[in-house]
Amino acid sequence: MRSSRTSASPRTPHTSRWLAIGLLSCASALVACGKEADQDQKKAADAARAIRGQKSGGGSDAAAGVPSISPAAMLERSRPLFGALPAVAESPDNPITDEKVALGRMLYFDKRLSKNHDLSCNTCHDLASFGVDPRQENDALLPTSKGHRDQLGERNSPTVYNAAFHIAQFWDGRAQDVEEQAKGPILNPVEMAMPDEATVEKVLASIPGYVEAFSAAFPDEPNPVTYDNMAKAIGAFERKLVTPAPFDRFMQGDTTALDEKQLYGLQLFIDSACVTCHTGPSLGGNAFQKLGNVKPWPTKVADLGRFVVTQAEADKYSFKVPGLRNVAKTGPYLHDGSVATLDEMVRLMVAHQTPRGELQPNEVEAIVAFLDSLTGEPPAELIAEPSLPQSGPDTPGPDPA
Repeated sequence: MRSSRTSASPRTPHTSRWLAIGLLSCASALVACGKEADQDQKKAADAARAIRGQKSGGGSDAAAGVPSISPAAMLERSRPLFGALPAVAESPDNPITDEKVALGRMLYFDKRLSKNHDLSCNTCHDLASFGVDPRQENDALLPTSKGHRDQLGERNSPTVYNAAFHIAQFWDGRAQDVEEQAKGPILNPVEMAMPDEATVEKVLASIPGYVEAFSAAFPDEPNPVTYDNMAKAIGAFERKLVTPAPFDRFMQGDTTALDEKQLYGLQLFIDSACVTCHTGPSLGGNAFQKLGNVKPWPTKVADLGRFVVTQAEADKYSFKVPGLRNVAKTGPYLHDGSVATLDEMVRLMVAHQTPRGELQPNEVEAIVAFLDSLTGEPPAELIAEPSLPQSGPDTPGPDPA
């Protein structure tokens, strides 16, 4: 299972301030006595800055901790860039109802939507594991998910939490929304491997409990058990998979929601130009970007990314910018799952995607601490596995072929 990442506690701010005041007071006393006033005052000021974790030249000193940052000033600076996460990802094309959500929740967990009855949406997007695939081999998380007959997918399974806020779905953006995305894996021969939409509809129509649930969710339709309505129900469920976090409390005005190291990490995140791509309430998910945009990526990128969808030369090696919600819990990282730790992912991103270049270790640590403030609370009332309707006499059985 994923191990939680913790950061070292920052230096106590009150201690730093009092030490700084003491040093400055000593400098003032020397000035009063007329003993090399200018030189001693400079030394005292330098020492005070060092205690606060700042070099006299303005940078961060790894050995001295983190700088003291005004939460109110950082809130004012960051609010226009991000904002708090909405409670629900609404869609005018698929209004959310309790009946749709209840049906979508059952469908999300139902393995009968796969050819061999051994895979569900939740298999690769486990809601108890922050919406990603928790399966391991050799004590390491799988970079990509296993599907029908243990075939490995080509891309890492991104989290489903908060995904409905994104501009598009899948790494290459080939699905417009979560409703369209829900149709893909079920028919993908590498994933759930159902042969066609008609087969899925036949399975659903053979289960009496689903016939009733579809009728309740789509009461105005004479034949509600359709593949499109299945996708709408799953989409309505996923639109409620929202995880508010400490960062949202900060965005809403609680200046105590982030600790000093997280505030420093947020400052570095902005100053390092991470916000060129990672903006909005999801901190991403609203654009496509080439991997190695500023500096060539250190390993060969074989996946052509969005180019496969658009055939536009400019889209080669471009992928949807992932949202950073719950990113501390959703590794491994990148489209191919090739980066195991968040520390390494932060280092690589800043070095190759921004003009900032290499980060110092304490800066990586601070940004990771900030990103942990995006770890939210999954909606417990939605993510527990529901009771599923029983198969009918004509429900097809598993097919391992």
